[in-house]
Amino acid sequence: MMESLKRLVRDFRPEPGDWPILLKGAAIILGFAWFFYHSLLAVPVLSPLILPFFVKEKRDLTRKRSRELGIQFRDAIMSVSTNQRAGYSVENAFAEAVGDMTLLYGRGSLIVKELTRIVKGLKNNITLEKLLEDLGERSKNADIREFVGVFAVAKRSGGNMTQMMADTAAVIGEKLTVENEIDVMLASKRMEARIMDIVPFFILVYVGVTSPGFFEPMYHNITGIAVMSACLALYVFAYLLSEKIIAVEV
Repeated sequence: MMESLKRLVRDFRPEPGDWPILLKGAAIILGFAWFFYHSLLAVPVLSPLILPFFVKEKRDLTRKRSRELGIQFRDAIMSVSTNQRAGYSVENAFAEAVGDMTLLYGRGSLIVKELTRIVKGLKNNITLEKLLEDLGERSKNADIREFVGVFAVAKRSGGNMTQMMADTAAVIGEKLTVENEIDVMLASKRMEARIMDIVPFFILVYVGVTSPGFFEPMYHNITGIAVMSACLALYVFAYLLSEKIIAVEV
């Protein structure tokens, strides 16, 4: 328990771009305080919940960006492979791929930013293997890391780089196809889970509007606070359980 708490505190490192997550977490804490206790005095007590919420949202965002980058990276190495067939060296092929990815995904896309970073590194005499290795570490994407390993071996051994990249793109494409099929199958379940997350609050609002004072015995007294605290704990447990059920990694 203490180890988990220490890990949460260690992972709670807000950055300048994380303010939307913090605002969302603050709104949820305020909602819990009002719906479960009808008192803003509960906010300081519930505020520690923002730690696991922030860490989870941050991990989900990192996972989403990693997957998005993986999809774009597949197209990037296909572009690199095509450029190599046109006679470019592997370094120049990566430089040419920047233009292709800009047309495909836009200048602000993740892959264009990463390829631009690689091109700048090459101009500063940093080896392509080192730049790709850095990309693999920062992206936290298994496909990119595996590509980097294969790329390094193929370049050192003088292998067929063009064919290797084409084969790698095909493998990544097959994996993405499986992931998309799983996403389609789970889409309805995710929607059901989201609906079930908000149903209890709609019930509270509906009963509160149609039968004013119905829930009053549940607030501002020891028994009511204990019961509502148990309900909140049960709700959080059910939410985490549903998230674990629909979280499928390929």
